[in-house]
Amino acid sequence: MLKILAFFIPVMVALFYFLGRPADSATSNTTTSSNVEKLANLPSPISESSGVEFLADKKVYVTHNDAGNKPHLYLIDEKGKLKQTIKLKLPNVDWEDLTRDDKGNLYISDTGNNNNKRRELAIYKLNLNSPEQIEAIRFSYEDQKKFPPKKDDMNYDVEALFWHEGKLYLVSKDRGRKELAKVYELPDKGGQYKAKLVGKHKLGVPVTGAAISPSGETVALTSEGVLHVFENVDDPASFYEGDYQKVSMKEAGQTEAVAFEDEQTMVITSESGGLFRYSLN
Repeated sequence: MLKILAFFIPVMVALFYFLGRPADSATSNTTTSSNVEKLANLPSPISESSGVEFLADKKVYVTHNDAGNKPHLYLIDEKGKLKQTIKLKLPNVDWEDLTRDDKGNLYISDTGNNNNKRRELAIYKLNLNSPEQIEAIRFSYEDQKKFPPKKDDMNYDVEALFWHEGKLYLVSKDRGRKELAKVYELPDKGGQYKAKLVGKHKLGVPVTGAAISPSGETVALTSEGVLHVFENVDDPASFYEGDYQKVSMKEAGQTEAVAFEDEQTMVITSESGGLFRYSLN
């Protein structure tokens, strides 16, 4: 009898693991990076690209560096040529992402919070036609009570931001358990706010960037060497309920930012200085 049990128990464990294991969005639907094209290397002033947006009217990309760098926006073309540098009178505590609205306003996410100690964070709203006029959207997270929280609860760093229909959505970078992406919502007007927690998703990796398509039906996130695409999105607050596709981009290195050029095309920057394009088709 003991010999029989010794044979069947490992068999049953193996069957449970392969047949009964629940699917995880962070490990399923992985595709290759065959639709990824490297466009260019970023010019030397852009040493640590942390956010990116596409300006359709100018046919250029706008990007910036993260903490410890100058508060400048850089406009580049798809060949990596620096077209313009816009110097802003703002602090760069830790700029982490960029997004834009349907009126052409840009939003700079000064939300880097590696140690989870910051009590007041900011998103700066401006238009490149008059970059000296800046609105500050200042906030803290409604669910953060300790500064910093316990190590496992360190999930108040944000490197990902996108805009949709008058609201800003922030996606957290989990520095504690490195698995849970929290979604917060803010109005897109200057003021002092508590960021509202509107969703959670166990992605399984820390998030480094975000973008939403012009229609609002597709949301993309970046993590290290990976692009996470959610299609057929009904509500941006729960974009993770959409159809999920994971795209390996190992050759790009530390992918930090993503933006949509159109419904099917995205541009991605990496911390190592690369500019990439990905097509959903």
